[in-house]
Amino acid sequence: MKIVIDSYAWIELFTGSADGKKVKDVLVHASELFTPDIVLSEVARKFCRDGFDDAFIKTSLEQIIAASAITYIEPKLALDSAKCYQELKKNAQKNKLNTPSLFDAIILATSRSLDAKLLSGDAHFQSLPEVLWV
Repeated sequence: MKIVIDSYAWIELFTGSADGKKVKDVLVHASELFTPDIVLSEVARKFCRDGFDDAFIKTSLEQIIAASAITYIEPKLALDSAKCYQELKKNAQKNKLNTPSLFDAIILATSRSLDAKLLSGDAHFQSLPEVLWV
């Protein structure tokens, strides 16, 4: 099974949380792993904000790059992301969640463009059929 890994999943994996153990169990059974390029920035931002040192952050990013194919934003994906953003925003309003980020939309559009499952624990994705919930 092809899997797109979002920031939430990588962060939980690297911090060794209970959800991180679930992430690891899913990843070992995947046939292909993908990470949108913007996830690298999200992971770095979270770890920096939480006080992790630069060496840990750099090693984490290198491990993401080594373990998965990094995907980039091409024109079609940009358009698909805009459409996904509208969908996520509507669902967030309906479910009384905070407004999703454009990053969320890019990650979802990437998953759909690759016909892959999206591994996440982000509430914005919870009700979507392509999501493997952590």
